[in-house]
Amino acid sequence: MFDLKIEGAEVIDGTGRPGSRADVGIRDDKIVAIGDLHREPAGRNLHASGKVVAPGFIDMHSHSDWRLWENRRAESKVRQGVTTEVVGNCGFSPAPVSSEFLEDLRGFALHVPAGMDFSWRSVGDYLRAFDASGTALNVIQLIGHGTLRVAAMGFARRAPTAAELGRMQRLLADGIEDGAWGLSTGLIYAPGSYAATDEVVTLAATASRHRGFYASHIRGEGATLLDAVREAIHIGREGDLPVQISHVKAAGRPNWGKVADVLALIDAARAEGLDVMADVYPYTASSTTIRTLLPDWALEGGIDAMLKRLADPEDRARIRRDIEAPAGGQSLLDRIGWENVMIASSARRKDAEGKRISEIAAERGMDPLDASLELIIDEGGKGYMILFQLDERDLRRALTHPAVMIGSDGSALAPYGELAAGKPHPRSYGTFPRVLGEYAREQRVLTLSQAIHKMTQLPARRLGLKDRGVVAVGSRADLVVFDSRKVADRATYQAPHQYPLGIEHVLVNGTFVIKDGHHTGSLPGRLLTPP
Repeated sequence: MFDLKIEGAEVIDGTGRPGSRADVGIRDDKIVAIGDLHREPAGRNLHASGKVVAPGFIDMHSHSDWRLWENRRAESKVRQGVTTEVVGNCGFSPAPVSSEFLEDLRGFALHVPAGMDFSWRSVGDYLRAFDASGTALNVIQLIGHGTLRVAAMGFARRAPTAAELGRMQRLLADGIEDGAWGLSTGLIYAPGSYAATDEVVTLAATASRHRGFYASHIRGEGATLLDAVREAIHIGREGDLPVQISHVKAAGRPNWGKVADVLALIDAARAEGLDVMADVYPYTASSTTIRTLLPDWALEGGIDAMLKRLADPEDRARIRRDIEAPAGGQSLLDRIGWENVMIASSARRKDAEGKRISEIAAERGMDPLDASLELIIDEGGKGYMILFQLDERDLRRALTHPAVMIGSDGSALAPYGELAAGKPHPRSYGTFPRVLGEYAREQRVLTLSQAIHKMTQLPARRLGLKDRGVVAVGSRADLVVFDSRKVADRATYQAPHQYPLGIEHVLVNGTFVIKDGHHTGSLPGRLLTPP
């Protein structure tokens, strides 16, 4: 007897093959039968005629490790059909922590929710603290290179000493042995940007020895994009480990079209025998912290040091010069212009949220760059912006490439309380339904089966998850039931806190988290450990 039988659905199994009508039998947390099961008894029956049953979606690139502390229900993610998230991306994770540089890490964090008290020091202690309260979906943790650097040497803008590098290696090795899956970098963000390639190679080799992989927000996504991709591939080659290039894109109109070159570099690396893949989100706007506008040197020593420099006329003049004429050769104005930069969250300056910097500057009678620096000061280095700087054709190229999967680059939010603050990028609510609705059903850039494959089996293979990512006998019962005719994202840039349409049921480890479109309150997710 099954605990649950899903009847009459079109089963699209995640492999990329077309779907077929079948019933799915579930016992405990596993799929135990697929086929014509109408004669088989079950404790519960879910009639799903006309609907699609697919594996639960795996968000390959997420930042929910921070928000899940206050949103164990993982609202905006599970309502998209996401059942597993890879967190700790872009070089920033909540552990490891050193007592010496604890306040530097707190300053680095853009949002520290209640309950996240940094009482842990090791990655293992952190994972146990997180797992104690449960969560609605499964979590895979990476260790951020920036966090390792802060723990070993704070915000020092220099190469590590041998002792500091050794400490980072030990923290990384211990963290992977304690349940993390590998190393992430954010090489455009201080302090990760202070690291030379050889430092990252050394840490990648450490991750490799402990069976970890390497996920990188590469060192540049604009004028230096191709060199940054080559660096990521070099790190994988020299470190002897798989490489995941995060949220592949070409930022700024002068760089549009370069995604084709990025994909060619990935193809060449794979032909060489290297395991190089990438992920993408289905939007033509990116989002990052407002302080990313500043040159690297301005953040040396941490947030307090940054704010002092912004208050010093001489340093501020140098900051202005470096923003207007950066070493990389392309300023923000060269790439997109202030009218294409929108403030997404600004807790102390609510008047700025949802407005373009050009608009804010005009209202205040200020130069746009000064208006931006004023916002950074007012927010104490926190706050987010959205940059409308990507090309639709580049996005489509990435979506259709066989080595590219889906990652939201968002967080688990909800349209209530502090989780509904600001106007964050709509990807936190809409990524997976948008791929299914806009790019599979409406634009037919992908078939429905191909789209599902990029959300399920492809990331599962990247992670080495043998019992998730496909609808198969013996697999874990992470499943989503949706209406392929109606599935669509509703979140917009001006009204992002909106759940999608068409996601009717979501099961995590055999338990309903979403039932008839409503959250059940169940927290059956697990902290997954490497195979």
